[in-house]
Amino acid sequence: MSRINFVELPTSHMPESRQFYSDAFGMTFTDFGPTYSCTMSGDVDLGLQADPTEATSAPLAVIAVEDLDAALEAVKKAGGTITKPVFAFPGGRRFHFRDPGGNELAALKIDA
Repeated sequence: MSRINFVELPTSHMPESRQFYSDAFGMTFTDFGPTYSCTMSGDVDLGLQADPTEATSAPLAVIAVEDLDAALEAVKKAGGTITKPVFAFPGGRRFHFRDPGGNELAALKIDA
């Protein structure tokens, strides 16, 4: 079953954001370059995106799926609009889409 497993937040202040979530909630982050950092608990993780060309304007819920290509076709068939085509990143591949209500989300397939 697909489920939300990741929430990505845009930030214009990476060091302060990381420190806030560390201090307030005890979260530990892994950096993937200077503009991206995330928790890697294996449950519902939090990502911080500081690259303004990559960041969404609101929090981005990410849904883990078993088959990314099938999810892409299902999103299109159900009336979703693809906002960012499939791309690879360290640990998997994902795409972004907008649902009929205007919410932007992503679908993710984690590398095995």
